[in-house]
Amino acid sequence: MTDHDPVEFCCLLWARPGEEAGLRAYEDAVLALVPEHDGAVLARAAAAGEDDHPHETQVYRFASQAALDGYLADPRRQALTQERDRVIARTELFPVRLLA
Repeated sequence: MTDHDPVEFCCLLWARPGEEAGLRAYEDAVLALVPEHDGAVLARAAAAGEDDHPHETQVYRFASQAALDGYLADPRRQALTQERDRVIARTELFPVRLLA
């Protein structure tokens, strides 16, 4: 894999107690920026968060590591850090390879 290869990730998110709607609102805002960074949200699913399962699962693809880095460093996304910390208790992000 080179820095110019597409990157695919899965993201698992857990809301702070009572902040499920806040988590979704935050994610609505930041995921709207993804296409501007040569990325695409391929799937987004909500769950109840019971039994330590995440409240939201996302799968996305960026054209390259540089595109992902650009998204992560986007000043509009960075400006929402306090909101993110207020509504999200835990995040797990890991690379995946999508199967046909």
